[in-house]
Amino acid sequence: MDLKHGMQRVHSWIKRIHNLGLQVLWYFLHLLITLWYLKSGLSQVIESYLISSGLLGRYKTLNIGKLRYLAIVVESEDAYQISKVLQLLQWVEAIGVKHVCLYDSEGVLKKSKQSIIKNLENAILLEEAIEKDLPLDQNHMTLEFVSISDGKEAITRAANLLFMKYLKLANTGGADLEEQFFTEAHMDEALKALVSGHRGPEPDLLLVYGPVRCHLGFPAWRIRYTEIVHMGPLKFMSYGSLIKAIYKYTMVYQNYGT
Repeated sequence: MDLKHGMQRVHSWIKRIHNLGLQVLWYFLHLLITLWYLKSGLSQVIESYLISSGLLGRYKTLNIGKLRYLAIVVESEDAYQISKVLQLLQWVEAIGVKHVCLYDSEGVLKKSKQSIIKNLENAILLEEAIEKDLPLDQNHMTLEFVSISDGKEAITRAANLLFMKYLKLANTGGADLEEQFFTEAHMDEALKALVSGHRGPEPDLLLVYGPVRCHLGFPAWRIRYTEIVHMGPLKFMSYGSLIKAIYKYTMVYQNYGT
């Protein structure tokens, strides 16, 4: 019995040492990851400050002509920070971007679009520019406001258009029911027919301000060839990081196929 009891105690101590070793390893790895993120964040803050101060020469000249259309996605909770959004738009306007699409899933920014426009010196709504038939290359910044409801509505209307077209062909005997099917090209054509006069083109660059690395529901058919950059939460936005994101995009070689 004493031998058995002693073996149990030894086994118990080995188990405790093993668990303790795993905990120490876990805390060590956690510390390393924390230090790495701290170093990365600190380097980004310093780089952003240097860019904003104009101390990094390569960021002083931007080929802004390559950025024809910019989309900015803001997480809905951050979208209530209208002052932050206005500051971001003022930076974008100062850089020279002419066409901007603002998106948040719940439509917070869309509800505030009139007050946003009033607080910008040289901005106009995209729908107003289209209605007045103004050239989009004039000396002003055009703003488009989009929410997730726009995407759902467009898909519904496009699907209904395709259905009515198919039904008409079927009733007139112009198509074989067994061979008729819809492809991505058909859906794309329907979307263009429905919303081409009420929205901007596909963005060249999409900047995501939010805690997660995704487009947060931005209409997927508009970002097939769009460069997406995660910028972090809106409260941590900086002029330097904005300049860096745009600069990196303008420096990328783009090979357009036929």
